[in-house]
Amino acid sequence: MQEEACVETFLLEYCRKIVTYPQVVEVRSTLLEDNLKEIAIYTNPVDMGRVIGKEGKMISALKAFISGMKAKNGLSYKLVVLAAENPYVL
Repeated sequence: MQEEACVETFLLEYCRKIVTYPQVVEVRSTLLEDNLKEIAIYTNPVDMGRVIGKEGKMISALKAFISGMKAKNGLSYKLVVLAAENPYVL
């Protein structure tokens, strides 16, 4: 369980460093199946491109990094970037 929280904390802190509106960034996780966990990254619509990166390279790098956690806890991860429900939180 500790490793799962570690992945979410890493994503939250990393995304807050690269976006324009760090106070809006939120990370939520949902267990879809026994061994598949979906992690949703909510950002301001303006910042979605920063998290995804040019040609999807940033999100691909995050997926590759997080896939290393599968060896530790046996879970597969699915990353999704979504617009925040309230993108104007200050």
